[in-house]
Amino acid sequence: MPKDNSIRSVLIIGSGPIIIGQACEFDYSGSQAARSLREEGIRVILINSNPATIMTDPMMADRVYLLPLTVESLEQILQENQIDAVLPTMGGQTALNLAKEADELGLWEKYGVRLIGVDIKAINKAEDREEFRRFMTEIGVPVAPSRIANSFLEGKEYAQEIGFPLVIRPSYTLGGTGGSFVHSKEELDEALQRGLEASPIHEVLVEKAVLGWKEFELELLRDAADNVVIICTVENMDPMGIHTGDSITVAPAMTLSDTAYQLMRNTAIKMMRSMGNFAGGCNVQFALNPQTEEIIAVEINPRVSRSSALASKATGYPIAKIAAKLAIGYRLDELKNQITGNTSAYFEPALDYVIVKMPRWNFDKFKGADDTLGLQMKSVGEVMAIGRTFPEALQKACQGLENEAIGLGSYGNSSLKIEQLLEKLKRPTWDRVFRIKDALMLGVSIKTIHQLTYIDPWFLHQIQLIVDMEKKLATYHLHDIPDELLREAKQLGFSDRQLAILLRCDSEDEVYEKRKRIGITRTYKMVDTCSAEFEARTPYFYSTFDQVNESIPSPRKKVLVLGSGPNRIGQGIEFDYCCTHGLLAIQECGYEAIMVNCNPETVSTDFDMADKLYFEPVFWEHLREIIDLEKPEGVIVQLGGQTALKLAKNLHENGIHIFGTSFDHMDIAEDRGRFSDMLKELGIPYPRYGTAYTAEEAMAVAKQVGYPVLVRPSYVLGGQRMRIVINEEELEKAVVSLLKHLPGNKILIDHFLDRCQEAEIDAIFDGETFHVMGVMEHIEPAGIHSGDSNAVLPPFNLSPMEVTTMEYYAEKIARALHIQGLINVQFAIKDGVVYVIEANPRASRTTPFIAKAYQVPYLNIATKIILGVNKLKDFQIEKKLNGYAIKEPVFSFNKFPGVNRELGPEMKSTGEAIRFIKDLRDPYFRKLYKERSMLLSK
Repeated sequence: MPKDNSIRSVLIIGSGPIIIGQACEFDYSGSQAARSLREEGIRVILINSNPATIMTDPMMADRVYLLPLTVESLEQILQENQIDAVLPTMGGQTALNLAKEADELGLWEKYGVRLIGVDIKAINKAEDREEFRRFMTEIGVPVAPSRIANSFLEGKEYAQEIGFPLVIRPSYTLGGTGGSFVHSKEELDEALQRGLEASPIHEVLVEKAVLGWKEFELELLRDAADNVVIICTVENMDPMGIHTGDSITVAPAMTLSDTAYQLMRNTAIKMMRSMGNFAGGCNVQFALNPQTEEIIAVEINPRVSRSSALASKATGYPIAKIAAKLAIGYRLDELKNQITGNTSAYFEPALDYVIVKMPRWNFDKFKGADDTLGLQMKSVGEVMAIGRTFPEALQKACQGLENEAIGLGSYGNSSLKIEQLLEKLKRPTWDRVFRIKDALMLGVSIKTIHQLTYIDPWFLHQIQLIVDMEKKLATYHLHDIPDELLREAKQLGFSDRQLAILLRCDSEDEVYEKRKRIGITRTYKMVDTCSAEFEARTPYFYSTFDQVNESIPSPRKKVLVLGSGPNRIGQGIEFDYCCTHGLLAIQECGYEAIMVNCNPETVSTDFDMADKLYFEPVFWEHLREIIDLEKPEGVIVQLGGQTALKLAKNLHENGIHIFGTSFDHMDIAEDRGRFSDMLKELGIPYPRYGTAYTAEEAMAVAKQVGYPVLVRPSYVLGGQRMRIVINEEELEKAVVSLLKHLPGNKILIDHFLDRCQEAEIDAIFDGETFHVMGVMEHIEPAGIHSGDSNAVLPPFNLSPMEVTTMEYYAEKIARALHIQGLINVQFAIKDGVVYVIEANPRASRTTPFIAKAYQVPYLNIATKIILGVNKLKDFQIEKKLNGYAIKEPVFSFNKFPGVNRELGPEMKSTGEAIRFIKDLRDPYFRKLYKERSMLLSK
């Protein structure tokens, strides 16, 4: 059946700002869907409130609305456009809930708009816990015993009836918000209250807990002819009870028998076909009893899910792109698999490699938060690693986490005794996989660890392989290790830095040089969806230690872009936006664009975005071997946030060209002490400061500069470990804590400018011309991290002289640092004096916000200047903004009950939204300004 020609225009609903449980995977899905529909000549209108997304770029849709995700915004769009259909399955739970609300108000019927990709009945069946239970019973699919409760008393009554342990699952929430386990009646009251409050319809499912069962999820696609294809089966390494977003997951499933797998397949297909008459994507989750292989359905999501992006990257199959085409009438067998070019989309992917997804947490940002993992998702991002074996992929995932891990291991950082380890293993925490390895190193049996964790013994045996190899390696030195043993270690994912520690040599460079000399180097394999059964043309690669290399360098001139790794607080989706535009600009300049990143949620890692994609950790060892193979003209580090910038030193020391600003000048900006010295030479005001390496030195500096002081480490993001302290006791505690987590870091002690105004400038400099992209004034006073402040563009309260002074100082700094490309400078203004706080010689969190607010392709312009291809005079820059744009921070405190929500110099927000106002009389702005006055009066 060809496409439905009655659908000429489609509205896509986005997912809004990044929050825990709903991150940039929906930007990836929405972008793919928009491109897919426009290929068919369909006019795409898009609504989202997140300025840091690719999907809200003019190139992605025919018309973009950066508006709050409300029914009022939808009605405005429907009044201004002739829309035939709405696609709500690409924006996560937010989009589904909004589509349902609009339907209940009769909005779709009023404007003659059809829902495609899902129907309202399917949403109700999936999201309403009682409907889901009834639906499963009707079609003969087992579920855990449960009852629905709409009140506190009902919940207590059903809990007694079902018996403990229990699960409380609120209806219509995302990321497991409000969900919890209840092991005893003492825990019940609080859990019930929390669940009922979290549900927008004040409803929870009281369900029997299946603790210790294994968890699996399947990604499916279905067309209008009722054909269903299973794209990927994902196994959670962690047992039931840990949210799948917080679990280490593996594809393909490793511990399923064929009988259980076929039962799961057939059940998932039955569930999807019974959901309703719609075509699109679906995610189904199951629990499996490891003793009997009995399965029960946990939930079904009739939309593109968090796991869809992972499954797409894991298999190379563009789920969202195909789902969008199915929604407009195509059948699976009518669509081509773009990777092979000669098989249909009805061809199920086959994997001849192992995928490991590992979540990334930020518990350090939420002091006092319970770090026990459970039904409510707490991770802020994730990495994906590809290897030939599970141990290789697991160690690569650890290397990509951006938390100082160099593989699976503590290497001197763990001093726990066996009794402490065993106690720790009982409680699922973010570092449990590292503690499992520690326990195995100390001789704890796999049986004991399984009894404590319920993790399948197969995974524990795989970790044991790493342990056995580590013990074997420790008996050798680098000069006498057998070549074959070194090769086996690399095949198990050991990094050169791990090997340098285990073989007791001075540096990873020695290990690298030795293995290079004896021919142990990385080879690259193609992700082709079909286990090499058919020829594939996708330029999507991962590394391993094998004999055959499938990545053949082209003779073209190449530019390599470093991505930003996993999302975390302080570095999120905005850098994917920057990298994506960087890739497009590089291609426009005639270079081959090569992308290196390990974040499966991103648009920049889509298989057809770069000319060549290496899905690898943003980790020096992996990067250097890609550079050895590809021999690019140079590397761009300005677009990937602090992750990419931190690798500039390695690039510089190894003679690899960095496009744009040089390493030494970037280092001046990043090194707090050197930067302040430069400001002194330039005659630019800055807070009194000093540097220290110990608590004693810090106290001496604080006496000189005067309390209160701001304690800051160098080379960090999101204000990591920054503290405002008012006396020696607080200062000593802050410095000791900082040095514990960042040993050897140079600490800057600034006099803190209390009760002053904060502002920032984003700019581009090409060596001759300085262009101010935007001047933003923060509504909150200084002392609150810029990422947690509401920022207004252009300024609303600064005098013309203050703004001119800021621009003058920013240009002076850019010239002194010989910036070629982007720079962000932050200021504090007190009593009419403008002080410089810091400068970031790269794209910043606010770069996409400014680009969207002024409708200027700043990342395209900046990349061409970084490459040295163009000067600013080559571009006609016309800013368009009628009124003001406000950058609103968004927080996920609801995931961490009881934590201190007070804002300070360390960033805590997980995302942002954009709001446009015509003037300063706008009620929303007046409310924010009133809150600012209250903060200043404290």
